[in-house]
Amino acid sequence: MSITAAAVLFAVCWFMVFFIVLPLNLTTQGDAGTRVPGTHVSSPEDLRLGRKMIVTTLIALLVWAGLAFVITSGWIEIRDFDWFGVLDRHLETTGQSSIAQ
Repeated sequence: MSITAAAVLFAVCWFMVFFIVLPLNLTTQGDAGTRVPGTHVSSPEDLRLGRKMIVTTLIALLVWAGLAFVITSGWIEIRDFDWFGVLDRHLETTGQSSIAQ
């Protein structure tokens, strides 16, 4: 896995975890009973975005480490997703012996 692939994988993991963490422990203005004029009742009272970003980063690091380990260990290869045998047919027609070339 290249550095760019690792960075992209981490960014994808981070944003997926962030969208899961974002609504957790959310107190809306409607729940708190205080509403700032011009905002929706469902707007957050106290978002605590910095804390959520730190929690997201820690969880995303764990998820990323697990995914990076599985990808680099070879437990899952591209051939595992070749359900229709397209890769084997392509390699036969091009004369290549593996996809690592």
